[in-house]
Amino acid sequence: RNLERYGFLKWGQKNLEKFHVVPPGTGIVHQVNLEHLSPVVHQEDSVAWPDSLVGTDSHTTMINALGVLGWGVGGIEAEAVMLGYPLFMPLPPVTGVRLTGVLGRQVTATDLVLTLTQLLRSQGVVGSFVEFFGPGLSSLSVPDRATIANMAPEYGATAGFFPIDDLTLEYLGMTGRGSRIPLVRAYAKAQQLWHEPFNEPDFSRVLEFDLGSVEPSLAGPKRPQDRRSLSSMSGHWTQALEEIYGRSDAGDGIEVSMKGERFMLTDGAVVIAAITSCTNTSNPPLLVAAGLLARNARRKGLMVPAWVKTSFAPGSRVVIDYLDEAGLLGDLEALGFANVGFGCTTCIGNSGPLPGPVASAVEKAGLVVAGVLSGNRNFEGRINPHVKANYLASPLLVVAYALAGNIGRNLDKEPLGLDREGREVYLHDIWPSDEEVRGVVDQVVRERYFTDRYADVFSGTPEWQAIEADNNPQYNWLPDSLYIRKPPFFDTSFSAFPASVSAARCLALLGDSVTTDHISPAGAIRPDQPAGRYLQDNGVDPSGFNSFGSRRGNHEVMVRGTFDNIRIRNLLVPGTEGGWTRFMLPGTADGPVMSIFDAAVQYRDEQVPLVVLAGKDYGMGSSRDWAAKGTRLLGVRAVIAESFERIHRSNLVGMGVLPLEFCAGDSVRSLGLTGSERFDIDLRKAFVPGGDVPVRTVHPETRKESTFSVISRIDTGAEVEYYRNGGILQTVLRSLLS
Repeated sequence: RNLERYGFLKWGQKNLEKFHVVPPGTGIVHQVNLEHLSPVVHQEDSVAWPDSLVGTDSHTTMINALGVLGWGVGGIEAEAVMLGYPLFMPLPPVTGVRLTGVLGRQVTATDLVLTLTQLLRSQGVVGSFVEFFGPGLSSLSVPDRATIANMAPEYGATAGFFPIDDLTLEYLGMTGRGSRIPLVRAYAKAQQLWHEPFNEPDFSRVLEFDLGSVEPSLAGPKRPQDRRSLSSMSGHWTQALEEIYGRSDAGDGIEVSMKGERFMLTDGAVVIAAITSCTNTSNPPLLVAAGLLARNARRKGLMVPAWVKTSFAPGSRVVIDYLDEAGLLGDLEALGFANVGFGCTTCIGNSGPLPGPVASAVEKAGLVVAGVLSGNRNFEGRINPHVKANYLASPLLVVAYALAGNIGRNLDKEPLGLDREGREVYLHDIWPSDEEVRGVVDQVVRERYFTDRYADVFSGTPEWQAIEADNNPQYNWLPDSLYIRKPPFFDTSFSAFPASVSAARCLALLGDSVTTDHISPAGAIRPDQPAGRYLQDNGVDPSGFNSFGSRRGNHEVMVRGTFDNIRIRNLLVPGTEGGWTRFMLPGTADGPVMSIFDAAVQYRDEQVPLVVLAGKDYGMGSSRDWAAKGTRLLGVRAVIAESFERIHRSNLVGMGVLPLEFCAGDSVRSLGLTGSERFDIDLRKAFVPGGDVPVRTVHPETRKESTFSVISRIDTGAEVEYYRNGGILQTVLRSLLS
């Protein structure tokens, strides 16, 4: 089912100069870059310069752990860069985080990054570079730094940078790049890129952080910044059930029969436990510790309950090598954490379905069940459509909660289960010591595993090598393809916009923290969705739908999935979840409820432009270009929000959709907007970065008018040109043709 997409990549590798593919099955791109690809410092003849990187995934920031400045950009911007356009951005402020102290015993890098994410989100670092420095830095290994740098998008920063020091060089040696150490050391010191613990650079502002203040933590149930201490989880869950999910009484649950077992499934049941994502699987101490905890649990006779779906998906093949040498793979597998592949899997929503009896019970009883994953995002509807509450945690706590079976258990005070003699076993009984973890890591994480695994990194499996590709610089579009279709982004309908938007209607009225997952899901396609119906109409059985992520090359699928997350809440249809809206009939403030896609088609047929209204942090999360592409294809001309996340804002501009920000103190609520109005927007002042743009609203029935100003979030002169031309791709096309 992936042959067509892989063939497209193979065609690109064969026909495009300087385009190289690390084949599928090798690992996650960020981890491969960290462990092998990055030289830290480049050299050509007598010239040396620092490595740098932009990537089409927001977790590109992981490479910041090596002292390489890199960050995520939208796919639209990346396409322009690959076609020769520079990347423009305002010079960002740089927030310094002075690290002091050391992490406490049995506190992990995951606990640290979740705590930093909570802190930095509250301090407001969106659009900033964050640089970590200070005497505490020397206690953090490069893998620990990678865990922190990886989650820069979650704490809102453009980058989470660590300067080069001796630990950087040590990591280069461990991963088979020892020959680069003399150049990296000399260059970093000569260019003042070397970390001096007591030499403070000139930052825009400095935040203090004591590593010793960190405690074991999780984050959830639906945002990475919502950290919860392990000791508070039981009380938190009771409160969350009532305040977030409206279930004051969890009740006795529902009886389920599966694989010869009968059990009661209740609210809080952990139905997914996944060791996943580059955030944590790039960190040998975390994975070794999880393996040791699994070994200790296995020796005690503890078992994972039948309702827990477990999985283990490392970010590179090296992980399996050192866990195998340590003898820990069998212990993880015994608890259900068998290797399911090398990739993002559960973290991006590809956990696969829950077992049928469990999914049916969740639906029938309306249960609020939980997932625990060592990932970086837990946004609503991202992990699994049946799992409303998702918590980020270290690999050790993933295993622990899999054993506990319920997120509401107090793991500090309640036993995980009984051993073979019937004695209670607590988490502290099986938690490995820091000394034991270090001893195993020092023994099994070897340079040869990295050099062996990456010796032929571009070769791929026999299946990859067998894929044939045309020797033709022009791609041969297949008219019947349901994976890769010729996109419409160069059609005349994508030319420059008029000077104003008149009589626009609101397609969606949204709240705060709307993520790119809400806007453009990457996970499973449901048969009852517009995208699912489209595939079925074209002869695809639901078993062959694959995922939205795999269908990104087909705009017909992706536009139908836009704003169709199972958990999105459009306030035009209060009390509902999912991709629904109210189609406003001409001259009225009301109309029938229908899917967002169907409404957009009807508005398009009637030549009615569209707007989206939203609250704070609009577009947070993945650098998902389809969140902007789909918005544009639906006919949305402007998004008016209280604030935007960096990458999505630039993606909107890149697609010719105008991001407009409410003035300070203004919001949908304060202005009394209901979404039933007609909107007139004078776009002439939108071409001034940060300029005031007048908006006039007219009630379609009473004809009552009101006006307010919003701020143009076209931030640079280059973006002005993009918007005038209808987007980046149109701008690049005009440049190439001229």
